[in-house]
Amino acid sequence: MKSNQKLSILFWLFKAKATKDGKAPIYVRITIDGLDDEISLGKKVHPDDWCNQTKKVTASGMEAKLINIAIDQARTSLTSQFMELQSKFECITPTMLKNVFKGKPVEDKDDAPNQGLKKQQTLLQAFDEHIEKFELMVQRGMRSENTLRHWRKLKRHVTAFIKFQYKTSDLKFSELSGLFAEELYEYLTLHKPKPLAEVSARKDVKWTRQIVKIGVKKDFITRNPMEGFKCSGGDVEVIPLEFEQVERIHRKKLHVERLAEVRDAFIFQCFTGFAYQDIYGLTRDSITLVGPKRERWLVRKRGKTQVGEMVPILPIVEELIEKYMAHPYCIAHDKLIPVNSNFRYNTYLKELADLCDIRDITGNIRRLDTHDARHFFADMMLNNGVPLEDVSKMLGHRNIRTTMRYCRVRKSRISESVGLVRERLFTKTGRLRQAS
Repeated sequence: MKSNQKLSILFWLFKAKATKDGKAPIYVRITIDGLDDEISLGKKVHPDDWCNQTKKVTASGMEAKLINIAIDQARTSLTSQFMELQSKFECITPTMLKNVFKGKPVEDKDDAPNQGLKKQQTLLQAFDEHIEKFELMVQRGMRSENTLRHWRKLKRHVTAFIKFQYKTSDLKFSELSGLFAEELYEYLTLHKPKPLAEVSARKDVKWTRQIVKIGVKKDFITRNPMEGFKCSGGDVEVIPLEFEQVERIHRKKLHVERLAEVRDAFIFQCFTGFAYQDIYGLTRDSITLVGPKRERWLVRKRGKTQVGEMVPILPIVEELIEKYMAHPYCIAHDKLIPVNSNFRYNTYLKELADLCDIRDITGNIRRLDTHDARHFFADMMLNNGVPLEDVSKMLGHRNIRTTMRYCRVRKSRISESVGLVRERLFTKTGRLRQAS
């Protein structure tokens, strides 16, 4: 069924509802064949910062940027939802589109008595149900304990957001509007007591969208109101440490024991590629003898993905294992190397970067963290001739595309590769060789 109706979308300021600070709420008017309905965008802006031509906020700053993103997202969502309704209904009203945008049934019947008790499940109840199932999977070794902790933390974030934004303790799925994702993202990056970085906030929105998707599958709502939110903010390029910088850290004379141990743990990571969680879990049983030469390898399942990772023990790593063999902590806890909590480890690394004068490309002291070691390992292996597939296996990645984000081809490697081509195709005087 295809409708020939036309949709018009207009964003405007409802100045009559301006608050004491002069800001007016942004509304969107939906017009279909002369009939219209209005939806509050849930955003406010001062009339001086509003452009009537572009229907956008002209002010600078993060808040203005988020409002303009919300406007674009609302326009895209309304257009796609209208097209979907066109394929199902012969005649569409603005109210029908408004209901779908707000996550309600197409023809909302609020006065229907005893309407489907099943549809009364709330968002936080769905979180609890998902976390409960995830706990069982962790107990059976099918999922990571770290991922479970993130799900629990995310539920706390969403609970705080609902209280902040909606002044209530929970929301039914039918109460989720088309702006829920944008509002959650805005809260996480601007209004949360300890705001998250944009990439972390987008990840939280993405994971929350998974829970709302469960509500769609269970017919609590007809569509996912978070579907239109773009959760990818583009890959942030991590510039790997230079070999000279790692060598400087390794050779630095340190007289404070805690810094010396953190430095050794970091060097251990640099030459094994293990993440913090995995180096923390290494024991004597992680050492395996491989092949006819009985080479010593570190072999274990990666905590995050449960994918096996295996790395031959390089001489510098062997020295560190030997160094801490008799360390009281390693003996008491059956560890290969003493490792602090993740927070302390990263805090001490920043202190270490200052002591060793490790600077980034802008010339500022680099904010070292444990993941920099993993990036260095991948970069070192790739640029010394180790195939990408082998690097992926050593890092414990499920997908080689993940590994590609870690690897940055250096000019020296390109020069070496092109040098081989140059020798094959040209003579020493620069003349093109004849085809044989």
